[in-house]
Amino acid sequence: MEVYLVGGAVRDELLDIPVTERDWVVIGASPEEMQAKGYKAVGKDFPVFLHPQSKEEYALARTERKKGRGYHGFEIHASPNVSLEEDLRRRDLTINAIAKSESNSLIDPYGGLQDLKDKILRHVSEAFAEDPLRVLRVARFAAKFYDLGFTIANETQQLMRHIVSSREIHEISPERIWQETYKALTMPAPEQFFLVLHNVNALSQTHSSINDEFSNRNSRELALTALNKLAVDENDVGMRFAAFIGGLYYQQPEAGAHNTQALCEKLILPKTCKELLLLTVSHQHQCHNVFKLDEKQLLKLLRSLDVKRKPERFASLLKIFSAIYQSANSANEYSQAVFLQHAARAIENIDIEPWVQAKISHKELANNIQRAQQKLLKKLIQEQSP
Repeated sequence: MEVYLVGGAVRDELLDIPVTERDWVVIGASPEEMQAKGYKAVGKDFPVFLHPQSKEEYALARTERKKGRGYHGFEIHASPNVSLEEDLRRRDLTINAIAKSESNSLIDPYGGLQDLKDKILRHVSEAFAEDPLRVLRVARFAAKFYDLGFTIANETQQLMRHIVSSREIHEISPERIWQETYKALTMPAPEQFFLVLHNVNALSQTHSSINDEFSNRNSRELALTALNKLAVDENDVGMRFAAFIGGLYYQQPEAGAHNTQALCEKLILPKTCKELLLLTVSHQHQCHNVFKLDEKQLLKLLRSLDVKRKPERFASLLKIFSAIYQSANSANEYSQAVFLQHAARAIENIDIEPWVQAKISHKELANNIQRAQQKLLKKLIQEQSP
């Protein structure tokens, strides 16, 4: 029984970047032997075990054979007779097909070390084209390593286009597409994920509802600029995605609401992320033009944004709007955010106690509050005017 550290842990260690998780491959062992040593079986599709102390994953060496469509269409063969080289051959990229032995020796049968040195994302073998999910994974790796100077090998891009032309990407579940999108949005250069998918013609299949807008150069550049601007200070995936989608529809608001709703439904986005996207697309232009609103329109806008009950979301939206507006107008500031914050605070400064003591009806109380809020907002608007 031989144990090797494999995949991303070896790659990231060699790149001198933090290792977040470690995966191991076991050569020459059976499931029975692993369980006898105290490992707990957890794999559904192939034998994977958790170490009794570290809880890290240890997978038995295996090979794969394509037997159907999609990224699930594989027949897995795990055996003590499978060699380390055979196991590494099934991996996606050469830089992920390097192993390290218990004595710290590196095993690199497919040139991963040279590709690390040359900063190339290159497929291991022609078997790469059998798994459509790898199109998304390579796009994610491009987002992860772009700032380090990595590029995708031409021949790998050709294989990615071949996968796209087979339309097997349609076999990938919406949940898995969102999972890869989510991970990519956490990366140092998230814009590269969408650019790579666009360049290999995959975006029309993975994120079909935004493909037309992304194909428009002006919309694309605005969206990517907004995403990058927000990503400098914000790690929140929902905010990053909202800045990207909002920027994409800044010049085409009429298509924004419908297409964004379709995107949310297709990818089955989490509720908070969905709300950010929809509010961004539907309210950004009102917020950008807030100085043109009267007190009634301003109050309606603030209520639509639910500033009283969702102050943290409101603050996030203002940061998103700022990134989009500054990207679209080459502006250095977004004074609308300060005004909207003042307006949000103003409508909370209403003393309703006299009305409560007077025991007026709920309808009359609501009308009084609305009139008082509009009066405060009108004053704020007048103070803002030159």
